[in-house]
Amino acid sequence: MNINLRHLSPISALIAIFVLLATPSLSAQTDTLRLIFAGDIMGHTPQIKSAEVVPNKTYNYEPCFRYVKPLLEQADLAIGNLELTLPGKGPYTGYPMFRSPDALAEALKNAGFDILVTANNHSNDARGAGVTNTIETLRKNGFQHTGTFRNQRERDAYYPLMVYKDGFKIAILNYTYGTNGIPTEAPTIVNLIDTVQIRKDLDEALARKPHYIIAIMHWGLEYQLTENAEQRTLARFIIRHGADMIIGAHPHVVQPARVESVKMPDGSTKEALVVYSLGNFISNQRQAHTDGGLLYQVELLKTKGNPKPRLGTHGYIPIWRYMHQAGGKTTYYALPIARLEANPQLFKDMAATAKQNMLSFAQNLRKRLGPAELKP
Repeated sequence: MNINLRHLSPISALIAIFVLLATPSLSAQTDTLRLIFAGDIMGHTPQIKSAEVVPNKTYNYEPCFRYVKPLLEQADLAIGNLELTLPGKGPYTGYPMFRSPDALAEALKNAGFDILVTANNHSNDARGAGVTNTIETLRKNGFQHTGTFRNQRERDAYYPLMVYKDGFKIAILNYTYGTNGIPTEAPTIVNLIDTVQIRKDLDEALARKPHYIIAIMHWGLEYQLTENAEQRTLARFIIRHGADMIIGAHPHVVQPARVESVKMPDGSTKEALVVYSLGNFISNQRQAHTDGGLLYQVELLKTKGNPKPRLGTHGYIPIWRYMHQAGGKTTYYALPIARLEANPQLFKDMAATAKQNMLSFAQNLRKRLGPAELKP
């Protein structure tokens, strides 16, 4: 806005100055993209049985995500780690070979998930046909996905996954440390952690000029509450070669989240958020600390005229897996703990012992992670 104050009366000039001061500068306009990440989506045998409506035929997972659905839907992009296969037909099984009904994908979509990553140590649990059907089922239900591929041609065409949302262009990469010794059947592909390949993929991502690069890693040691040296070394490598954020899975327990500083080849310092493990989103695991996990929420802020977004508000939302028993049936729920603390009537039928277990889980989590909790 250009105004020549010399040609205005004193009163008009004062009004014009007020308008100039009160009008936001277009160059300062900031766009926001809200991301939310969920941990391991598991499919143990008791979970499959609990979702069964017609034996060996019809399944319903909708109740599992009823209480987290509002949190997922308020995000611009909700991303989860699908640690199971969708073979398309029975027999459906849990540990050690995770093969779940396709109905789970439909329930996850209805709950608000937009993107699922599929590179994990259980990717090959239903062999090559399971890799293929998992991909086809996710596509049929409207998901974007990455980490596994039907063949090399599809990996070349669709990897890294480029996500376009509200003026943001995001590249997502996904890798796993292994597949439990089950070989990947050609022509399917499961992305494995290989620093040579990861660097090539990051170079490809950078060449596509995204605003932000996110790597989702299936790594670390199960049930360990802190990350190990191998995770830290790999995180620094991935950041140094282009990633702006790293989200971790696999340990089945929550590990630290912090902004890591990495020395770059030109001597500068780059900072990137690393969440080493989100823990379990929903499962039947009973080991210590496996009865819950995090939703981790991140806001990316992009100012007009500056192509590189910056990290805005970010923090965790504790989630607890509740197994509700009624009428001889068990139903699994992913529950946002803070909402139940604020409104106990949200799930008024919860048993006293279960409520105490939930509060103990939350207390331990908050003690380890500190004050970065977001109130949903």
